[in-house]
Amino acid sequence: MAQRYVRVKNYQGQIYYGLLQLNRNIIVLDAPPWLGGKPTEMMLTADSYHILFPCSPSKIIAVGKNYSDHAAEMGTPVPIEPLLFLKPPTTLIALDQPIYYPKQSQRVDYEGELALIIGQETKNCSLTQARQKIWGYTIANDVTARDLQKKDGQWTRGKGFDTFCPLGPWIVREINADAKITTFINEEETPRQSALLSDMVFSPEEIVSYISQIMTLLPGDVILTGTPEGVAGMQIGDRVRVEIEGIGVLENFVVSPSELKISQ
Repeated sequence: MAQRYVRVKNYQGQIYYGLLQLNRNIIVLDAPPWLGGKPTEMMLTADSYHILFPCSPSKIIAVGKNYSDHAAEMGTPVPIEPLLFLKPPTTLIALDQPIYYPKQSQRVDYEGELALIIGQETKNCSLTQARQKIWGYTIANDVTARDLQKKDGQWTRGKGFDTFCPLGPWIVREINADAKITTFINEEETPRQSALLSDMVFSPEEIVSYISQIMTLLPGDVILTGTPEGVAGMQIGDRVRVEIEGIGVLENFVVSPSELKISQ
């Protein structure tokens, strides 16, 4: 099994980066791993922490319509270059945390995605350099208030509500380009979304190079690489599960506004 890098908080409120072991204990690192963090002698036992989203980025950059079948289901052509938008870091939540269903919306969609974690400051990098800038990979759900996205004509509100970016549960260093990504609702056996990562229109390396020509990427920044076809609305009480082969499972549940609680 690939090493799994996590970010956790112990019950005294201290936050650590670490390596998750098979017994769920964590070897604590002395810094974020993309900043050269090394294992320490400190160990957190499985009953002494809760898991957080795996990094704390300065920004989340996302790519729209990066699977041709998804562009088709949205009734639009495939973009000729990556279609970018930003999600605020306040959208981030971890595994098993609730997704808030905002009272302003009547349709909130799931969007299972591969997320990239940037490992070093990146500006104007070439396609060949881009691979070295990607430190690792994790799972994301680009939750979207679809009706507000369409109503507004731009995506900030529809993509930017608190809790609209579940991320995790951990980071791995490598992933197979042909790994499968699937999204499930509740106990359904048939996935709502199913595709290969190689079905992307623009590869992770192309995306990183393209973004770096526009804005400087900082260590720990997150890039969402787009969602396959099959997006649809969620209901309060639903559980949504995104799986990527070689990484794991990211599961969250949908709650009404009155139930909203976010831990950092």
